[in-house]
Amino acid sequence: MYCSKCGNVLEKKFLEKEGMINFCSSCNEYVFDRTNVAVSMIILNPDETKMLFIKQYGKDKFILVAGYTNPGESLEHTVYREMGEEIGRYPKSIEFNMSKYFAPSNTLISNFICKLTSMDIFPNEEIDYYEWIPLEEANEKIAQARLAREFVKEFFNKRKKLN
Repeated sequence: MYCSKCGNVLEKKFLEKEGMINFCSSCNEYVFDRTNVAVSMIILNPDETKMLFIKQYGKDKFILVAGYTNPGESLEHTVYREMGEEIGRYPKSIEFNMSKYFAPSNTLISNFICKLTSMDIFPNEEIDYYEWIPLEEANEKIAQARLAREFVKEFFNKRKKLN
């Protein structure tokens, strides 16, 4: 790895309470690893009986609407922007569900529960197919998507605790 400021090759150096961290001897600074940030959304219909699942990029498994956070953007703004871009709708409300690190893309994904005022959506070209799935079928339909399955499971765990 290289220093993003000067281009010098980084070395590992011990930092108390942190462990072995990348270090630039030219800048005399520790360089912490960076992680991508993204959001995903459990989107509910107005009476909260159905969940929106999508398929994208020619793949056959159901996933949740999601997207990367832009520099300077809050997670909540990312939720609004991504929903507007991908389904042409904005949430009536959003509530944090959980976050999970996804190693294959070095991304911390924060999942939100979003409620709409209508089931009408206007998908963009990124979405190949969408379906409003009854909540009782959600776990079965999302079974192939590892991270989305964990987000949906946590959603149901929280609903059980409220009832």
